[in-house]
Amino acid sequence: MSEYTAQDYKKGQPRWCPGCGDHFFLASLHKAMAEVGVAPHQMAVISGIGCSSRLPYYVSTYAMQTIHGRAASIATGAKVANPDLTVWQVSGDGDGLAIGGNHFIHAMRRNIDINMILLNNRIYGLTKGQYSPTSPRGFVSKSSPYGTVEDPFRPAELCFGARGRFFARAVATDAAGTVDVLKAAYYHKGAAVCEILQNCVIFNNGAYDPIYNKEGRKKNAIYVRHGEKLVFGENNEFGLVQEGFGLKVVRIGEDGVTLDDILVHDAHCEDNTLQLKLAMMDNEHGFPVALGVIRDVEAPTYDAAVAEQIEQVKAQKKYHNFTELLETNDTWEVK
Repeated sequence: MSEYTAQDYKKGQPRWCPGCGDHFFLASLHKAMAEVGVAPHQMAVISGIGCSSRLPYYVSTYAMQTIHGRAASIATGAKVANPDLTVWQVSGDGDGLAIGGNHFIHAMRRNIDINMILLNNRIYGLTKGQYSPTSPRGFVSKSSPYGTVEDPFRPAELCFGARGRFFARAVATDAAGTVDVLKAAYYHKGAAVCEILQNCVIFNNGAYDPIYNKEGRKKNAIYVRHGEKLVFGENNEFGLVQEGFGLKVVRIGEDGVTLDDILVHDAHCEDNTLQLKLAMMDNEHGFPVALGVIRDVEAPTYDAAVAEQIEQVKAQKKYHNFTELLETNDTWEVK
């Protein structure tokens, strides 16, 4: 049992709009930190710029708010220089996927052992309501008064395309679900992306209304758990089966469908075909939104590989410190 409580990780008075999803997420992060039991001085929370990026001010750990879009870069440096440090990187959808998009995909590709939190409200909140890289086509905002003419990034698709090994999703108002994915991200060795779905109550309220409360999630979401059947509904009356190269929603007990026909979730499968299909489901196309750990596959991490390479090179050298370096080659004295 952890010797820490959520209170040990709290700091300051959060300054977000009442009802903002950041409040919900912060409480879950404090709780997850306590449950994994890592001492506050062995953690670092690093962010970029944006509403969500003020979060480092509200944790009693090492913390740093960096510059716009560069949180992944700073987090990478912190982890490589301090391999034993637990690093949480916090970004919004604008900070993380627009100016920070290149850093996001390369952190995935390199498989840095950091926990990458993407707080996705589909809007730029701090700069007062411009559309973001995750805003849907046709979205009306201050910077798109006639509706956007762009297709959005889908974070899961971007993560998987960059060879991401861990992807999980939660709704900010679902404390238990958020704590579960944060803890899973901590235990995963490698780049772990957690997409947190949340409303911006000022500029994009209602973005996730179908799944923002418990009753809605029973009808419109599916909690995926490794090794368990992919069932959902108020009484688990629906399930997912494979149909051709895609998925299909079926009602268990109708048309001869039994529980044996329902797919079992495999988060550890190296082939990400089914995992990506789960991650891409949405209510608009008649599917539930997948919540929980969708992909969790182990692979060598960048930071561990760098540390190992340094030791190998050191072992081959005749010198191991600056004094030995000076004495390695010819020396002379100037009088």
